[in-house]
Amino acid sequence: MIALMKALKNITAEQKFMLSVIIVNGGNYLYNLLLGRILGPQQFADAALLITFLLVLSFIAMTFQLSTAKFSVLFENSIFKNFINIIYKYATLTGIVFGILIVAFSNQLQTLFNTQTSLMFILFGIGVPLYFIMSVNRGFFQGSKKFEKLAITYQGEMISRLLITLLLIYTINLQSSILVSLGIALSFMFGLIPFHAKDINPIKKYTLPSAENKYILRFFTLTAFYELSQIIINNSDILLVKHYFETYDAGLYASLALIGRVVYFVAWMFVMLLLPKVVQLQKEGVSTAPILFKYVFYITLLSSSIVIGCYFFPELVINIMFGKQYISIAPLLWKYAIATSLFAISNIFAYYFLSLDQYIPVIISSLLGILQVVLIILFHNSLLQVVIMQIVAMTILLVFQLLFFVGYQKISSKNLTKG
Repeated sequence: MIALMKALKNITAEQKFMLSVIIVNGGNYLYNLLLGRILGPQQFADAALLITFLLVLSFIAMTFQLSTAKFSVLFENSIFKNFINIIYKYATLTGIVFGILIVAFSNQLQTLFNTQTSLMFILFGIGVPLYFIMSVNRGFFQGSKKFEKLAITYQGEMISRLLITLLLIYTINLQSSILVSLGIALSFMFGLIPFHAKDINPIKKYTLPSAENKYILRFFTLTAFYELSQIIINNSDILLVKHYFETYDAGLYASLALIGRVVYFVAWMFVMLLLPKVVQLQKEGVSTAPILFKYVFYITLLSSSIVIGCYFFPELVINIMFGKQYISIAPLLWKYAIATSLFAISNIFAYYFLSLDQYIPVIISSLLGILQVVLIILFHNSLLQVVIMQIVAMTILLVFQLLFFVGYQKISSKNLTKG
């Protein structure tokens, strides 16, 4: 016991955050697994659509979080105070706009995705502004390396969503999709704890110097463009399957996607640590490649293990996680794991270059995201075809990212030699 207490004292803030991310991802996984088991494939299809909408929302809001994280490292004193107030203002306005759009088009969304009710979208839309405010708050904690507080915001959101949703399902006799949507919206309030309120004044008008304004706008636009590609790559398959296939098949595919994406969810932990480190090292004039190699190695090792496990024990994995009613999807599990593994490794490279203000990898990711959508639209005779199209697109993406990295390193070496 004494040895354990000493070991816990020696854990760094970053290691605590990594442990927290594992717990949060585990909790989110448990949330999805319980919904899959409780609701069954048909009702889970609507719940999975809401979860996909949540992921789409998280990618959009991530533009604000990453921008806040980066400039929390670079800006100081009055410039930072002005920046944080300005980004809170625009994040809130963006959240309100998206929330209104979701509520206004709830009936059209119901028709497009074959859901049982439009109320699920209305409840979700009402909570959207809170999510954008929450993302700026998290960006501050991320950039200032207050990882313990950052961990608490993620834990609060995850735990509250899990408990509230289960409580609603077991106590209120309404359609499950409505209850799931309500649980998601309410969890955003808990994700705001703790909230960094110092120097925040929503009434006062703030401005930034022209040079800083241009830098922020360039990075923000670049990040938004990349997050759009993330939305397309990471969520288009579920949305297209929900549109093209029967509800039962869409529910099966949602369970497949959830299991296969465990690699991506864990990889996100390294992305959260990568960006502020790369920005800081670049600021100090230190080589950033070693930190990239370390995280790529971790993700490659993890993804290889998951693909092997899914190849040899697909039915066991499906049965443990979702139950026998989902077992027919087992043959596709290892193939989907390959697609998400390729994407997770490519993602590490993309965020690395995003930290260095490199535009080409972002453009490449966006083009490959569009290619994935086009391939699925053209080839969707079966769920197997949908998965194969993703493997093709993600293989091309990773090859491009590797080639760009090699070229970038050669150019950087030449510049250092000339210097």
